[in-house]
Amino acid sequence: MTIRTVLPQGASAATNNGYGVTEMELTDATSRFVDLDGMRVHLRRTGTGPTLVLLHGSGASLHVFDAVTDLLADRFDVVRPDLPGFGLTGPRPDRDYSVGAYVSFLDRLLEPLVPGPFVLAGHSFGGQIAWTYALAHPDRLRGLVLMNATGYPDKDIPLALRLARIPPLRPVLRRLSSRAATARNLAGLVGPGSTVVDDALVDRVHTLTSRPGARDAFIDFATTDHPDRSAEIAAIRTPTLVLSSELVSGQHFGRDIPDSHEVVLPGGGHLMPAEAPAEVSRAIGAFADGLDREDG
Repeated sequence: MTIRTVLPQGASAATNNGYGVTEMELTDATSRFVDLDGMRVHLRRTGTGPTLVLLHGSGASLHVFDAVTDLLADRFDVVRPDLPGFGLTGPRPDRDYSVGAYVSFLDRLLEPLVPGPFVLAGHSFGGQIAWTYALAHPDRLRGLVLMNATGYPDKDIPLALRLARIPPLRPVLRRLSSRAATARNLAGLVGPGSTVVDDALVDRVHTLTSRPGARDAFIDFATTDHPDRSAEIAAIRTPTLVLSSELVSGQHFGRDIPDSHEVVLPGGGHLMPAEAPAEVSRAIGAFADGLDREDG
């Protein structure tokens, strides 16, 4: 396998949706593109210190961690990819969006980039990838951070995912892909009183979800069978921090993972990293301090 790193100057400057957000504006000086599995994988890497890998959720991108990264880059080497099917990475050629495919992709992506043990943090579906990775590759991890992670069958499913799983309603999903619908969907993912859903966020998300192949990739993702492996969560032995929003259901990681530490954020919605970056970064920093004490 050959992995080639390309500087972001190769990104297209075309505007995708008419709202003035270009692909070039979605990259920065820390962006890199890596050829893997037939995809041009977008990732950002910044900061110094022990490595922290951040995984976003479905329908999102690495940008959800922008504020968290700004707060943590002075003490961590922060690596965050756009996962296959989302962001600037785009669709998988083989259309395999199983958790196992994501775990394999992540392991091969990180092998040459992060040779030593690292802390793996995931939000939403990124959290499900993270805890599945911890089961498969415990020797690679110093710690695990789960932010409103998925993986339990009683967790609420967003409307877009429910629509994508019903073939007659998929045309409805495409009609719900307007910028106004994007704004409504984002507003439903945050807690009451949150002001994080602004024009910039809506424009960015709408641009990324309107890229060529993005909607079909989302439908492929939504219709992929993800077997219930929640009974295996208790087998995780990696030191784990669980970050849960008070208003998000179906999270039992603090109960099931031995010796895990759970922090509940009051009043927050599903978009925890964007809604509460200061709280998230403080919790991750304190968790890492504890790991350092254990290592010492």
